[in-house]
Amino acid sequence: MTQWEGDEYQRRFDELASSGVDVHGEASFVMLGSPGSVLDAGCGTGRVAIELARRGVDVVGVDVDASMLATARAKAPGIEWHEHDLATVNLDRVFDVVLLAGNVPLFTAPGTHRALVAGCARHVAADGVLITGFQLGRGYELDSYDADCRTAGLVLTERFSTWAADPYRPADDYAVSVHRLRDSIGPDYRAEFEAVDPSGGCRG
Repeated sequence: MTQWEGDEYQRRFDELASSGVDVHGEASFVMLGSPGSVLDAGCGTGRVAIELARRGVDVVGVDVDASMLATARAKAPGIEWHEHDLATVNLDRVFDVVLLAGNVPLFTAPGTHRALVAGCARHVAADGVLITGFQLGRGYELDSYDADCRTAGLVLTERFSTWAADPYRPADDYAVSVHRLRDSIGPDYRAEFEAVDPSGGCRG
């Protein structure tokens, strides 16, 4: 991709914001947990990361697309940005929140989703969360995502249909999922969620 494409992608959100549309739903959702640190995994042009930094969060952004990162670096040179594949990245630190916003799993090559989830999971702090939002019905469904999370040692604890935390229903075409490390939650709490059919929804 070219530099122009990264700028063009960002321009769409700038225009929406200028027209009065709230383009920071993901950041607002993340802030419900008052995190100190966030890894914006698949950060693109940095829209979410920059807003989180503005709200006082220690943010790091990772993306494999040089064009998107060039735009992000130009807009916020003070944020730490890394050009890397999420499946193999290792930042040698963990975060309160690892965030996959903007349909990131849908841009992942077939057969690499499990590695993507594992790469994100190894950056989740012991008491942290992995938050992911993506469109359904496009080849990577919730049962597969939840299975990949379980393989990575993560347990589903909450699921919503929007970044505004609307309750999730099986017929919804979008899902925002919150997973925690399996070893970080108590056995009773863990059993409650492991007994839930992921396709049938969860808290929220």
